[in-house]
This record gives sequence, C-alpha cells and structure tokens, in this order.
Amino acid sequence: MKMNIEKLTKLIENKDIFEQFQIINENFKDTAVLSTSFQLEDQVLTHIVFSNDLEIEVFTIDTGRHFEETYKTMNKTLKRYKKRIKVYFPDKDKVEKLLEEKGPYSFYESIENRKECCHIRKVIPLNRAIKGKKLWITGLREEQSVTRINTPILEWDEKNNLIKFNPLIKWSMKQLRSFITENNIPYNVMQDKGYPSVGCAPCTRAIAEGEDIRAGRWWWENNDKKECGLHVKE
Repeated sequence: MKMNIEKLTKLIENKDIFEQFQIINENFKDTAVLSTSFQLEDQVLTHIVFSNDLEIEVFTIDTGRHFEETYKTMNKTLKRYKKRIKVYFPDKDKVEKLLEEKGPYSFYESIENRKECCHIRKVIPLNRAIKGKKLWITGLREEQSVTRINTPILEWDEKNNLIKFNPLIKWSMKQLRSFITENNIPYNVMQDKGYPSVGCAPCTRAIAEGEDIRAGRWWWENNDKKECGLHVKE
C-alpha cells in the first residue's frame, strides 16, 4: 500500500487542487469519501467535489451537540449545491448509557471522559462512514494543531486501513478565506466571530487575539493532547 501512496503522490504532486481531485476521482470511483463538519476547510473541499460533479461521497457526523450555526451552514450548503450529504448519528444506546451513568458534562471532568464522549459521538459513527472505503479526504491543515505538523498530503491510516488525502495540509487561513470569497462559498458565520475551529457547542469557545488557532477546542486541556480520536495515529 505504501508503494501505491508513493505512486499516487507522484501523480498529484505539482498539480493544483482541482487536478488532484480529478486524479483521486479517477482512481477511487465510489471508494473515496469526504468528511465535513462545515468548517472553512470542509466547505472548500465540498465546493470542489460538488461543483465538479465528482463521484465522491460527502458525509457528516452529527454528534447531537452542534451549534445552531453549524446546522444553518449545512442547510445553506444543501441549497447551494443541491447535492446529497450523508449523515451519521452516534448509537443511541451508547449515548443514553453515557448520559445516564455520567451526566451531560462528564467530558469536563477528565481527559478520559472527554475521549469517551468523542469516541461515542464521533469515532464510532466515523467507522461506519468509512467502512469499505479506500480513501478518506480530510480538511487537516498544519496550522490547526501541533499534532498535525509534518502530516503528508497522502498517508496510510493504519488505524482505519485506508489512505488519507489531506489536500489542504499546507494551506494558510488566508488562502482558505480567499478561496471562500472568490467562489462565494457558504460558511459558518461563527468563524468570523473568533471561532477559527468549530466543534461541539460545550467543547468550543471563541479565542482571543494571539491565541493558538485550536485554543478554543477543549480549552481545559493541554495543546499537545487536543485530538478527538478521528485523526489519532495508532
């Protein structure tokens, strides 16, 4: 599989992002998926997939604890592109058990509890979304977190047994904003109000000027531990 990644990397290197997506589409028909949480990065990627009628499934994980603005962004996206976005929910029995045993805010009490909540609400639904797929497209960028520095544009995801395509890994926030503006892409208005990263409502706050871009996510934890489990390498 590493050889396949090496060959694929050579195919897409020095290509613009539209050409990269065409190559991915040609090589992974019906086996590539794009995950979206309706943030700037995901809106850029969704625009590329939908506006070019690529045969790439776009899906989202509804944790049940999103901001209202996130749902409004989803609705604007559906109306703009008239395309299907597949929705995955967490297992209701697991969520009910978690709340009954630990209450609605257990994730504030320890990293273990927070990771448990993320696992139930995000990781398990993700496993359903990518089951049987060969390539997962993400909106990861190096600027987002210290845990994402030196992430390659293509990598083998051992945990999930597929290739991860990270086309925006080297993009800056300025590039994202310019692309969004130039293409009139709908986006979450919270990202104009001090929320460079938007996750679940109880786990996301606005950041102050000069703070790290991920400081508003799980702000009670250390920066080097801030991953929900979707992109943790094992």
